[in-house]
Amino acid sequence: MTAYTERAKGSPAADFLSENAQVLSIAFFFLACVVFFAATTDTFMTLGNILNVIRQAAPILIVAVAMTLVIITGGIDLSVGSQVALVNAVAAIVLAMGYPWPLVVIAMLFFGAFLGLVQGWFTAYQGIPAFIVTLAGLSILRGLALYLTQGYSIPIKDAPGFFMLGRGELLGIPVPALIAVAVAVAGYVVISSTRYGRQVVAVGSNMEAARRVGMPAKWVIASVYMIAGVACALAGLLIAARLGSGSSNAAVGFELQVIAAVVLGGTSLMGGRGTILGTVLGTMTIAVIGNGLILMHISPFFTQIVTGAIILVAIWLNTRIFTANFRFGGKKR
Repeated sequence: MTAYTERAKGSPAADFLSENAQVLSIAFFFLACVVFFAATTDTFMTLGNILNVIRQAAPILIVAVAMTLVIITGGIDLSVGSQVALVNAVAAIVLAMGYPWPLVVIAMLFFGAFLGLVQGWFTAYQGIPAFIVTLAGLSILRGLALYLTQGYSIPIKDAPGFFMLGRGELLGIPVPALIAVAVAVAGYVVISSTRYGRQVVAVGSNMEAARRVGMPAKWVIASVYMIAGVACALAGLLIAARLGSGSSNAAVGFELQVIAAVVLGGTSLMGGRGTILGTVLGTMTIAVIGNGLILMHISPFFTQIVTGAIILVAIWLNTRIFTANFRFGGKKR
């Protein structure tokens, strides 16, 4: 009996562990971080700090859910931080002009969709690698935000309803966290239970095969960048509402945190496979590490070193796990 046959006839528990190894490992790592910081600090497990962690993690989670779709297709979006900053700045400028905040929110979501769709068009229909397109977007959009604000912070005044989006609570839970949870649930449903989600996975697994069976492969690729743009717009609005201002310096390094969360959560950089639950756990792990290091009075700049190390280790493990899975288990699909 071959090793492949033995694996195919493995117990349900073994199959479950094999299929969910990455998610289970990040869940264990997350719990280990929580236990470590709870034991080494006096304030980590307080209700106020926990609420603060999930409030600050909300924008990252919202964009990470969309980034999961992008990476499943085999792409990458390095411009998400710049998109967040541009929407953040433009929203503050428009609100300062006196426009109603609900109208501004809707307009910014469409603006974010437009930014993402433009990059998706270059990637899908013009054949330019996503890395190059979004790297250019990173520079262009951040520069545009700097130009519009001249490097100054734009205060937002007389918009209490808008501030509720970033500072409010519902039943003791921060509104940004509730929005992020809703986005994560929507992302989970899309990937696991919709035709569009199956198309995203299929395109990431083999774009040419997906195209030959009649799937709109190019549109699927363009659309995930559009979704990422909407997510960035929502994150930019939440940050503006929480801080009460818009700034071109918002979300610096944001893309590193988002990509780290997605890859740490088990989404394959080779495309074709991803999990929203893993992305949620990856996001919360990044947030807990950042918060815990600050509570331990370690320089906040050190979190950049930790984030970079996490990305490197996660990519290394990601590559080894998925390569091994392809060699020994992927053929049975």
